[in-house]
Amino acid sequence: MNNILNKLTEQKWMNWAVNNPKRFYIYSMVFLSVSFIGSLIQGIFFPSDNAFKIKPPAFYTKSVVTENGFKNNEKEMEKIVNELKILKTKRDQKTLLKTDSLRIEYLYNQYQQLKNAGSTGGNLPKHQK
Repeated sequence: MNNILNKLTEQKWMNWAVNNPKRFYIYSMVFLSVSFIGSLIQGIFFPSDNAFKIKPPAFYTKSVVTENGFKNNEKEMEKIVNELKILKTKRDQKTLLKTDSLRIEYLYNQYQQLKNAGSTGGNLPKHQK
């Protein structure tokens, strides 16, 4: 360690810096200021294509997938409602079969699942809602 310090103090610029601390400070600040202004000018007028871009985690962003999911849910719910209307007219005409009853129950459950998925944030897992 002492060897490194001795080599540094033997150099001319180090001796000058030790003997003229105010000038060394002024020159250092001018150099740093010019470097900072130069980098600002370069960044503004000649931006780099490889600039660092921060991408927020997917947890906080609204993705296209979830938006499409909501639209698809609405379409599916609309189809279910239309089919239930058809089955209601069958019921009014008293032509329902046992398979129709099962179909009604299935459609109702599907409708509830889609409705709950839409009101709680889509088809995301619970930890992402």
